[in-house]
Amino acid sequence: MSQSRGRFGLFPRRRRAESAPARAAREQRQYRDPKPHAEGALPPEIPADLVPRHVALVMDGNGRWAKERGLARTDGHTAGEASLFDVVEGAAQIGVKYVSAYAFSTENWKRSPEEVRFLMGFNIDTIHRRIDEMDELGVRIRWCGRRPRLWASVIRELEIAEERTKNNTNLTLAMCINYGGRAEIADAAALIAADVKAGRLDPKKVDEKLFAKYLDEPDMPDVDLFIRSSGEQRTSNFLLWQSAYAEMVFLDVLWPDFDRRHMWQACETYASRDRRYGGALPNAVAAPDPESEPVPSGSPAASGA
Repeated sequence: MSQSRGRFGLFPRRRRAESAPARAAREQRQYRDPKPHAEGALPPEIPADLVPRHVALVMDGNGRWAKERGLARTDGHTAGEASLFDVVEGAAQIGVKYVSAYAFSTENWKRSPEEVRFLMGFNIDTIHRRIDEMDELGVRIRWCGRRPRLWASVIRELEIAEERTKNNTNLTLAMCINYGGRAEIADAAALIAADVKAGRLDPKKVDEKLFAKYLDEPDMPDVDLFIRSSGEQRTSNFLLWQSAYAEMVFLDVLWPDFDRRHMWQACETYASRDRRYGGALPNAVAAPDPESEPVPSGSPAASGA
């Protein structure tokens, strides 16, 4: 059974089994093609096995983009909406199967009350406004984050989107709202401790694989490619557990200026890297020349003189 600790406190998240009619309808459904890029750009030709499966996005730079133009910070957030959904269209084009978007962090509550109010309302409006086109594209929407403090209206809109798109299979978009990587790990640890205390879990059985089942979205794979816009080079507490072996790409582009071409650029960088997951092959060592004479151990050459 899937568990969701950050969002539902200490209660397990129960997912109903898919019925046979629902499964048949999903398998027969035809999704629309991704919308073309505004300037006709096409994705690079990357072998399918080198395309990242899961891309994480830290959508940074909205405030700076607005400041450069003499606008309010909220205008930057509004402009950034188009960037996210252009990236989703581009992800579907190139074959990315999971996109996690850092929409509102647990630390963002420190911002001004006016900006927080705007972001809550903006998230409601964005989800409501984009649900039809995402559903037509075959996007399954998920929510990662904590329930406490989050507006009930935001939760309601997210749950409606989750329910409507739950059987879509083209791509999963995780909207990370009121999310923090440390909070997610702490919530998972608290649930494991509660299960151990209640006698439901043997502490000797706790390992990385079991721990991952207590995270917000245990059915999503680890992050392959972690992208941050704006030129900043830090993770900012985003998907810490899932990004343990992610390839990091930091692009000096403010988020409202970001589109699918930048994501494709990051995918090309990802495809060019050698992912070893801690392992390595022995270095090739040149064989000694059989015709060369060994240097006597007491000679000046051997001593380095």
